[in-house]
Amino acid sequence: MRARGDPAAAAAAAPHVVGAGSIILPVHNAEPWLNECLESVLQQDFEGSMELSVFNDASKDKSMTIIEKWKVKLEGSGIPVVIGGHASPSPRGVGYSKNQAIAQSSGSYLCFLDSDDVMMPQRVRLQLEAAAQHPTSIIGCQVRREPPNSTERYTRWINQLAPDQLLTQVFTSNGPTVIMPTWFCSRAWFSHVGPFDEGGQGVPEDLLFFYNHLRKGGGVVRVDQSLLLYRYHPDAATHSVLETTIWTHRVRFLEERVLPHWAAFTIWNAGRQGRRLYRSLAAGTRRKVVAFCDVDENKIRKGFYCHEDSQERPKPRVPILHFRAARPPFVICVKLDLTGGAFENNLRSLHLQEGRDFLHFS
Repeated sequence: MRARGDPAAAAAAAPHVVGAGSIILPVHNAEPWLNECLESVLQQDFEGSMELSVFNDASKDKSMTIIEKWKVKLEGSGIPVVIGGHASPSPRGVGYSKNQAIAQSSGSYLCFLDSDDVMMPQRVRLQLEAAAQHPTSIIGCQVRREPPNSTERYTRWINQLAPDQLLTQVFTSNGPTVIMPTWFCSRAWFSHVGPFDEGGQGVPEDLLFFYNHLRKGGGVVRVDQSLLLYRYHPDAATHSVLETTIWTHRVRFLEERVLPHWAAFTIWNAGRQGRRLYRSLAAGTRRKVVAFCDVDENKIRKGFYCHEDSQERPKPRVPILHFRAARPPFVICVKLDLTGGAFENNLRSLHLQEGRDFLHFS
């Protein structure tokens, strides 16, 4: 069901009760997890019509055999299964696979699912209800990590962000504030924002889509229930994206969305991460940095940071101040949840408003 005319208006006009959800499932060598993943599709308690759209991205294992077996079982329970794919020597990537799975599907809502994850029975029902109320938003949810002790800080961040932080913390190294395997949105809105970048391995297609979504005025909503078992393992596609690639996209997005509106700002952290951010900024933006701030007495005693690689003469010397002597707004390059609460207490003591007076970048 393609949106016509203005896609954003079409998204806003989407019916509030619709029996048309497509589960979008890209698959590449997913044999170890696929049975559990597809069982979770069968167990959905959503009572409207629902289809599964699978795209097999050159799997070399028994993924297709498993999919064909489940097609019979799912269709016997009233869930149509659309299967596409290719058998080229090498995969074309997650972005391509998701785009293909969407193109061959027909539902007016899209529920994204990774082949190594497991949905809770109420996922489609609850997220479709939220998407009907927020037609130009990406809907996410809380997750349960498997194994439970993997990425504990990241999992806390995913599950505990306040509603306003879903928009203010979009610049951190954690990536999208609702994670891709939990995404749910209307097809009309996806068509307005998308498609996914098809650059293949090494491209953060979810981050790039998320940034485009925000550029177009999209909202971010999280259903505050754990609706997905989110698996961590070394083969996950996430690990193929270089940190330096993500860093570059994040800096450029910060420079595009926030820093033009600030006449001057302070970088909170005179250490390695703060200096790296400073050096990564465009020359005009660097000139807006009036100070670094820190709590480290040795850094503060030094008095300034000199940008040795600068082509400017004289080379820029940026003051290093104690955080209480510095002026907002701040770009914060301190990792959250790592100092036993000391950093968070210091920040709270300044009575600042996130988004207006400071943003987290680390």
